[in-house]
Amino acid sequence: MSYSYFAEYYDDLTKNVDYEKRAEYFLELFKKHKHDMKLTLDLACGTGTLTLELCKKGIDIFGCDMSPDMLAIAQQKSCEANESIMFICQKMQRLELLGKIDTCICTLDSLNHLPSMKDVQNTFESVNKYLNDGGIFAFDINTIYKHKYILGDNCYIYDTKKVFCAWQNNYYEKDNEVIITLNFFERVGNSYKRSIEQFSERAYSDNDIRKMAENAGFEVEGVYDDMSFDELKENSQRAVYVLRKRGI
Repeated sequence: MSYSYFAEYYDDLTKNVDYEKRAEYFLELFKKHKHDMKLTLDLACGTGTLTLELCKKGIDIFGCDMSPDMLAIAQQKSCEANESIMFICQKMQRLELLGKIDTCICTLDSLNHLPSMKDVQNTFESVNKYLNDGGIFAFDINTIYKHKYILGDNCYIYDTKKVFCAWQNNYYEKDNEVIITLNFFERVGNSYKRSIEQFSERAYSDNDIRKMAENAGFEVEGVYDDMSFDELKENSQRAVYVLRKRGI
């Protein structure tokens, strides 16, 4: 899955995301956990907006994503902002970095896009492999509640200046999986060009995430409701995890 069509419209469809505020939140998160971010990897960075925001705030950061289309946009943003940010094209389950990092972040439900629990486990192990001892992997992830009651079998319409998007979900309770089908309609002259992108997202229980983290060599230092330092609630839609790599 390259997210080629989605990449083209991603920024237009996510204008509701306050990336500067999210960057500030992660800075506060690491401050709370007394962690100096130092060299940081933005895993599944997409079009690089959060990467760029953290770079502007003085973080030594680089980005990684499996989609070359997303990364092309990220690189363009970096150049336009006169920032020198490295972006690499790799799958998060099989990272191959040139050296160690101190911090890894993975935001906006990117882990939910992995096709199986095995892929999440492999990602945890892959990140752990390149983290220095005591390093932190912080990520957010959609909850089972959000998949079941918010995304569910619902449909959404997005009508922007650039594109009209019909977003359709199909929920499968057995694996807490949502199949997402996006129909894009872009005006070209007096007609519309239609393109379709389909992908799935899976949600996992807190217990499953903790087990995978422990098996990968992490300690769970904190779990919070999205964009806060509050405990998770039954109706929390997104959870933020802070995992610290265990020292030898």
